[in-house]
Amino acid sequence: MLTRNNDTFTWLDYNRRSDEKSPLLVMLHGYGSNEKDLLGLAHSLDARLRVVSVRAPLVLGPEMYGWFPIDFTPGGITVDREAARQVADKLAAFLENLIEKLQPVGGKTFLMGFSQGTVMSYFTAFRNPALLHGVLALSGQLPDSRPEADTLPTGLADVPFLVQHGLFDDVLPIDRGRQADAWLRDKISDYTYREYPMAHQIDQESLDFMASWLSERIDRALS
Repeated sequence: MLTRNNDTFTWLDYNRRSDEKSPLLVMLHGYGSNEKDLLGLAHSLDARLRVVSVRAPLVLGPEMYGWFPIDFTPGGITVDREAARQVADKLAAFLENLIEKLQPVGGKTFLMGFSQGTVMSYFTAFRNPALLHGVLALSGQLPDSRPEADTLPTGLADVPFLVQHGLFDDVLPIDRGRQADAWLRDKISDYTYREYPMAHQIDQESLDFMASWLSERIDRALS
């Protein structure tokens, strides 16, 4: 069953097993997209999941939203850092309330972000790892502000991470994925990094691997 909700954010709730508790996956779309975008992947993912897809708050145009303002400059994409921090705080509070409301297995959620949604996923993990069963970071980049190696939040190392990036990404080039890989790989105990011959997208090969990776972590969460 698919329902639309409006509270802190607008979000779609796709729940195939309404008679029992399910593991929860929260999806965060990219800049210029909306909550319907990633939800199209749900049918390809583990049928045990309850899937929530969240609309970003910044209105860019008809059916186009962003998590925080950015500018495209000759030197690359620049970010409104303060706006990003503020929406990250708002998202963390939303996830806490969502978990309390939906009561998913384990009292946590998996978090999937694409592009700017990946930045939001990283923000959440670096500040509130206790909320998460795992992070799927797709075609994104690390936020400018992240914890120092000696001040990592308790529990971050135990949150599984899957990072995927396209070799031919012309929006966030492959070096953004490799930078995330270099920073994360010695900090996260269950860490997977994959590159694919694709652009700024999710292709079938990356989706198939994502689905199998997620099913394995759901098995662990349910055990």
